[in-house]
Amino acid sequence: MSYNKLMKLRVIFLGTPEFAIPSLKALLADHDIDVVGVMTQPDRPAGRGHKLTPPPVKVLAEEYGLQVRQPARLRKEPEMIDWLKAHQPDYLVTAAFGQILPQTVLDIPKYGTVNVHASLLPRYRGANPVQWSIINGDAKTGVTTMFTELAVDSGPMLLQAETAIDPNENALALTQRLAQLGAEILPKSLHQFASGDLKSVAQDVSQVTHASKLTKEDAFIDWSMPAQTIHDKIRGQQPWPGAVTQIGEIQLKVIQTRSPQTGLVTQSVQKSGRPGDILAILDEGLVVQTGSGPLLLEMIQPPGKPKMAARDWANGALRQIPEQRFTTLVQGETG
Repeated sequence: MSYNKLMKLRVIFLGTPEFAIPSLKALLADHDIDVVGVMTQPDRPAGRGHKLTPPPVKVLAEEYGLQVRQPARLRKEPEMIDWLKAHQPDYLVTAAFGQILPQTVLDIPKYGTVNVHASLLPRYRGANPVQWSIINGDAKTGVTTMFTELAVDSGPMLLQAETAIDPNENALALTQRLAQLGAEILPKSLHQFASGDLKSVAQDVSQVTHASKLTKEDAFIDWSMPAQTIHDKIRGQQPWPGAVTQIGEIQLKVIQTRSPQTGLVTQSVQKSGRPGDILAILDEGLVVQTGSGPLLLEMIQPPGKPKMAARDWANGALRQIPEQRFTTLVQGETG
């Protein structure tokens, strides 16, 4: 696999959501990389009107006049695989493409298929690495560029970049930061491996953990858990599946809480109660008792309404609710 530094690296990019945009932009901005084509998921219905909407990667690719293909199931569409082969790429690059690549595709590029994964592998292989890093209360995370193999996120690693997780950062904000971080190391990974200046490193299988796919059932808040655990769950599950609780006959989404590490609530509220009890309404939000310490709810979303400050909701709605206490939903109760 000789590398001619006078020739641009030929790359086909496979990605779909916003997470993939910074990586594609980084490749397009590199004068020594030629993005010869883009593959992304098909257009999907979106919004209240269910209007057929192109994925973000398609929108960007068309702005640059790139060839775009949108297979529904790549492994079942030989004409799409032939299209990849015809471009004779040095690399396939994937970033949240959304489909499993068969070996016939992985065998196409000269150097291999490089994926941008939003964790410090071998930690958090799987579908929701950003969410689980927050849910588990990790202080740091990062991104890894790696070669793709048939087993999920198991391939040898190229480069990693690490970042601290802010105690109040949610999964949406962290995903956006990691997308930028991945874009910073992606071109370097391709160039350095092709030139022989970088060797891939096998993952330590003894350190592997998995980031399982989140479900709607994960949304339920258990107020008997510690305040920090609930806070991490709520911010780790934004925007989906979210966090849901019940008060009276009302089902609420809890959008944002404040880290118990700030100490604000314990300084302002001295009383306690049963898990789920509303202890106080402060200017900053609604104070709720958990299984260990109070938690400040800053933003909620009532059914059929937009997101709003928890204090504003409480000042209006709590007068009509006899028992000022949140309860834990059970499976099957969410709307």
